[in-house]
Amino acid sequence: MNNAKRTVPEANSYTDTQPFWDGTKEGKLMLQRCNQTNRLQWPPRPLSIYTGKRDLSWVQVSGDATLYSWTVTRSAWPGHEGRVPYVCAYVELAEGVRILCNLVHCDPEQLKIGMELRLTWDELDEGAPYPAFTPVAGEATKA
Repeated sequence: MNNAKRTVPEANSYTDTQPFWDGTKEGKLMLQRCNQTNRLQWPPRPLSIYTGKRDLSWVQVSGDATLYSWTVTRSAWPGHEGRVPYVCAYVELAEGVRILCNLVHCDPEQLKIGMELRLTWDELDEGAPYPAFTPVAGEATKA
C-alpha cells in the first residue's frame, strides 16, 4: 500500500520550519509555542496566532492524541496509486492542538471519533520521516 513515495513539501519562505524537520529526523514531533501565552499552534507561522508577535519557540509534544475527524481517500493522482486507500485525519493532541495528518496501520471501517492514537512515522521521500498516527493497540489496528 505504501510503495509510492511522496515528495517533501518545499520550505515556506515566510516561516522557518527547520526545527520541525530536524525533530522528525530524531523521532520528535515539534510544534510552535507562543512564549507569551504558552499555547501551541499548528501549522507553523511566522507570528503567534494568539498575540500577533514573533515571540515563538519550538517544543516537543507527547505524541498522544485522539481522533477528531477523518476521511478515506480512494483515488490517487498519477504516480501515487500504491498509496490508496489512505486515511487523512484531524487529530487532537493531548496538549490541546489539532493537526492534520495521515492515519496508518488501521482499518478505516473501525475508526471512531475520540479513539486513542499514538504518534508513528511515515516516509515522504526516502529518508524524510513525516508524522502520522496509528490507533493504540486493540483499537482498529491492522498489520
